[in-house]
Amino acid sequence: MSAATQERNTIRRAGNTEFVFGVGAGKKIYAGTIAVLAATGYAEAGTTATGKRTVGVAQETVDNTGGAAGDVSVRIKRGIFPFSNSAAADAITNGDYGTNCYVADDQTVAKTDAGGTRSIAGVVRGVDAVGVWVEF
Repeated sequence: MSAATQERNTIRRAGNTEFVFGVGAGKKIYAGTIAVLAATGYAEAGTTATGKRTVGVAQETVDNTGGAAGDVSVRIKRGIFPFSNSAAADAITNGDYGTNCYVADDQTVAKTDAGGTRSIAGVVRGVDAVGVWVEF
């Protein structure tokens, strides 16, 4: 396809920004924290790890520490949410607007992937006194 040469009517998919995922075996996710999908396709709390796909923010606390994968589910919301900023060289600034940030833990994001040890959290949409605003 070639570049546009005139205006186009771009439709927008309307609908819910909330999704439901099964929770991984032996995992607990707290409400308001970053949730990721493991390679198995089950949700778990965000941690410093590679190969995770961030899906959004948990809307409830779900404890599957005594269960098998998928025994319980968690509601996840996508959007723009604030999280704690990492420190020192990994601190995110407004100059990082529009760049990817990385999961340091389930409530903290960082500027770098720490030498390939962190998964992408989302896109930086601002930094203020509340925290780093991340778009999932």
